[in-house]
Amino acid sequence: QVQLVESGGGLVQPGGSLSLSCAASGSFSSINSMGWYRQAPGKQGDLVASITTGGSINYADFVKGRFTISRDNAKNTISLQMNNLQPEDTAVYYCHAVYRRRWRDSDAWGQGTQVTVSS
Repeated sequence: QVQLVESGGGLVQPGGSLSLSCAASGSFSSINSMGWYRQAPGKQGDLVASITTGGSINYADFVKGRFTISRDNAKNTISLQMNNLQPEDTAVYYCHAVYRRRWRDSDAWGQGTQVTVSS
């Protein structure tokens, strides 16, 4: 199984920046992709950004040009640099990973980290 530990998040004013990090550990053969989802109160969860081992990146339209995802394959970590944050970015951000273990693909979720954008 894979455990995902997130760090970062917090409170920031509109227009500010925050960085999130996620580290994967545990028993697996490989991690195929990692990414970030977010969920605001009363709303469904949305994909924010994802990145594959090969470096293919997918961003949600609402973060394009503001957020940047990066990955360190050797350390099994990803980071999300969030710039020009707006109140609508307020949500719990969850790290997600798709991994292979014993010839089977599974996924794992982090515990979530709160991002609050407010003046």
